Amino acid sequence: MTTDLIVDSQIRVWVFLPIVVITFLVGILRHYFSILLASQKKVETQQLQDSQLIIRARMLRENAKYIPKSAFLVRKHAFNKEEDGYLTQKRPAMTQNMMTDPSMMTDMLKGNLTNVLPMIVIGGWINWMFSGFITTKVPFPLTLRFKSMLQRGIELSHLDASWVSSASWYFLNVFGLRSIYALVLGENNAADQSRQMQDQMSGAAMAMPQDPKVAFKAEWEALEIVDHQWALVDVETKLLGDEKLKVE
Repeated sequence: MTTDLIVDSQIRVWVFLPIVVITFLVGILRHYFSILLASQKKVETQQLQDSQLIIRARMLRENAKYIPKSAFLVRKHAFNKEEDGYLTQKRPAMTQNMMTDPSMMTDMLKGNLTNVLPMIVIGGWINWMFSGFITTKVPFPLTLRFKSMLQRGIELSHLDASWVSSASWYFLNVFGLRSIYALVLGENNAADQSRQMQDQMSGAAMAMPQDPKVAFKAEWEALEIVDHQWALVDVETKLLGDEKLKVE
């Protein structure tokens, strides 16, 4: 028979709540510090024009049924002409390299400064200041595999895996306060640590140079095989028939 632990109420006042408040305030400071360090990104004119052409061609494909066939063919010809069409013109390949672009390297450094460094510093301080404390218990049973995640800093093999240490409680708050940050700072905030990590990973992938020829070729092929079916055939007759039914 195992006996359950009884946590001192002072731990709630001096350990549990302070970790929540510290984590929340650090997130608020990180949000405004990121705003101060944010740099205005320059958009290349050619890249903007290419993206707008892709959007126009996609809208033409998706909404072709709402325009007459003659109008669709004129627009399709303007995009897909063999020599001077919008999608067939020769364009220079993107040669931008993330490792040689100082602005991208600066943005990566700012991201590490505002995201990784505060988490390491505050996490180390909390682990030193509140070391060895049991803060709370998960309200459902867990297996032993969760001990390493929920009981950092506590080496007790017989302790139930549902108990949460102070260090683990800090990391749970770092990744679990996104709803509070969204309520206080709005949806697009820089305090959400998990969203910042996802943005850095996706930003690194988006920073790789992309050849616009691939996107234009794919859009050209998709527009070439579109089978125009006008959705407004005999619409006048149908509307007049509905009006007669309403009058009767």
